[in-house]
Amino acid sequence: MTTTELFSPTEPDYLSQLTSAAARYADRTERRERNREVLRTRGVLHADEPERVEKRLARLGADWSLATAIEREPSDPVAAAGSTLRLPPESFGSDLLGLERLIGRNNLTPVAFLEEGALVSRSVGRVTINGPGGGHGTGFMVSPSLLLTNNHVLRSQEEARRSVVAFSLQAGIDGRPLTPAVFQLEPHRFFVTDRELDFSLVAVAERGARGEALSSFGRLTLSEAQGTVVVGEFVNIIQHPRGEPKQLALRENQIVDILDRFTHYESDTREGSSGSPVFNDQWEVVALHHSAVPKTDAEGRPLSVDGVPWTPDMGDDRLAWKANEGVRISRVLRALREITLTGAAARLRDEVFVPQTAAGPAPAPVESAPPPAAPAPSGNGAATRPGPDGSRAFVADGTAHLTIPLRISVGLDPSVFPVASVTAPPPGPVPVAPPPAGRPDTASAAERDVDAALVNHRLARERPYYDRPADTAAREAYYAGVATDDGDALRRALTELLTRTHGPRPRYKPMRLVYPWVDLHRDGRLRSIYSGNDFSAEEFIRADAAVEAARTARIQELFLHEGTAGPAEFEAEFDALEASMPFNCEHVVPQSWFLKKEPMRGDLHHLFACEVGCNSFRGNFPYFDFPHFDEAVRDACGLRESTGFEPQEGKGTVARATLYFLLRYPKQVGDTAREFPEDRLPLLLSWHASEPVTEYELHRNAAIAELQGNRNPLIDHPEWAERIDFSGVWP
Repeated sequence: MTTTELFSPTEPDYLSQLTSAAARYADRTERRERNREVLRTRGVLHADEPERVEKRLARLGADWSLATAIEREPSDPVAAAGSTLRLPPESFGSDLLGLERLIGRNNLTPVAFLEEGALVSRSVGRVTINGPGGGHGTGFMVSPSLLLTNNHVLRSQEEARRSVVAFSLQAGIDGRPLTPAVFQLEPHRFFVTDRELDFSLVAVAERGARGEALSSFGRLTLSEAQGTVVVGEFVNIIQHPRGEPKQLALRENQIVDILDRFTHYESDTREGSSGSPVFNDQWEVVALHHSAVPKTDAEGRPLSVDGVPWTPDMGDDRLAWKANEGVRISRVLRALREITLTGAAARLRDEVFVPQTAAGPAPAPVESAPPPAAPAPSGNGAATRPGPDGSRAFVADGTAHLTIPLRISVGLDPSVFPVASVTAPPPGPVPVAPPPAGRPDTASAAERDVDAALVNHRLARERPYYDRPADTAAREAYYAGVATDDGDALRRALTELLTRTHGPRPRYKPMRLVYPWVDLHRDGRLRSIYSGNDFSAEEFIRADAAVEAARTARIQELFLHEGTAGPAEFEAEFDALEASMPFNCEHVVPQSWFLKKEPMRGDLHHLFACEVGCNSFRGNFPYFDFPHFDEAVRDACGLRESTGFEPQEGKGTVARATLYFLLRYPKQVGDTAREFPEDRLPLLLSWHASEPVTEYELHRNAAIAELQGNRNPLIDHPEWAERIDFSGVWP
């Protein structure tokens, strides 16, 4: 079983940890046995809580009903998509449908699994404490500067000060040992610990003993998202057992129970390492390994391999093990968020929550403002905070910091940054007043946006995707009294109706409304409007949050260092930032056509999920129908030439969204050569006719009506497209 203690087994903490783990394991015996029986008889879809299984499948891009069908025997008739079908044997275990491939019950694993495992293993190192009570443990980088391990590995700043971490302490492909890169720990820059959750987070020097760059060993991104693992899955543990070279316990560690703060897994391996990362098969960290569960007698005392009560003088190699316990990584992150930090320490902590991008870690969010009450000083000069369970956490930051909260608003909100005039500034530089005291800082606002978006997404997934009877009734009531005899009168009536009922008018923030609910497909995933590629809502929510944080940091820097800049300079800077760092959201009517004005900018009817690559590829080119589209060599998003852009997917959908925009905002587009001209109206009508309204669009329309009041007439009444006289919508 996996266990390695880096301090002497005579320490009372060690025995206390063992007995606590054993007690938790014993308390869950009945539930654990039920899990094992369900796994044996019904399979992994049924052993855990249904909500957690659904979220796991959604995270993997699987459908619950389809997955249930796949897990049955091939000879059994199963229900799928409302009908009965018989799945052929060859469909089982396939890359497309094989549930066993999704959740790791099939040992046939793509080679890329090993390649990715080798990459993430670079961030795992051996922790060594020098001096009295020294020993070895395991830790791993979770930000560009911070290493995560157990509290019982690094219990204090004093221990951390005389500790180092060694990366690449392992054998090479030729069997010869690599030269390890050794880095000093720097608790004076950052040190946080929590005894109850058994974790410590500490800063690492930027350069190793031989000048190596810490950044070259990467980091493991931690996520609070649900659905990373379920009961019955197998996990992987990268570790330094007993301080030995890096090793891997691969997939023979089965999750047998998930508690509120801990998870239990069983393994055929005998040894492990405290502080090791526990991964799912997608190499996401799901737990921090911290203890083995010993066998105990009737009185709860740990037993030795001889069956007699174990005592510390026997040594830990004489303990009898039966399972392993890890701390759920989501609980570690939750506790870390609750710690009050300021200044440099806050910035370092916040980097843990910033996801990495393909080009490396995203810029860190702006630091949090300190709360009114400062943390009490501890005896060693570090700040402390009481945990909810009575544990203490310590933060070392040797300097004083002053945090000035700034609120950055797109469009230079005069209530935030008072200026003489935005539309007609006076000659010379326009002074920008400092923000009023007490405003919430931007980092906290970004965190609240993410939290709110994820809550919205969770609640949305619990409601019916599309209630057709209710929506039919709402549609009939909405258009009651609209006459359809005259095309021009119909257009005018619809414009008046759409404008009058457009309330509230949400501002442009796709992570709060578009991704969590409005743009979801029935499977709970997002589809790029142009490429058809699918993504999870959380993926886009967190990606947009990172982009917003990066933009905000740059604007803050501009305010601090370019205080004499006027509105034009700030607007130009923000336009450049948006162009270089776009959201994963597409305005089917480009923002430049209406000068980014609200409510057009935030009108949900023409906002769609779209990965940044396709978003940038389309730019502000008007839609076009290329005669040679099927034969042309084109981007996955579509075809773009000087005459326009034709999307790969979603033509009917974008046509209806554009026609809505023309009705809701007449005479707003088409007044320049680069915008959609009137002579291309037949193109929209053609795309509308060739691709009928889908359930996805019906869902969108109903969801948007709930949020902003108005509806898209081209979705509700597709036949009106031929009756409406659109000639009055162009300048």
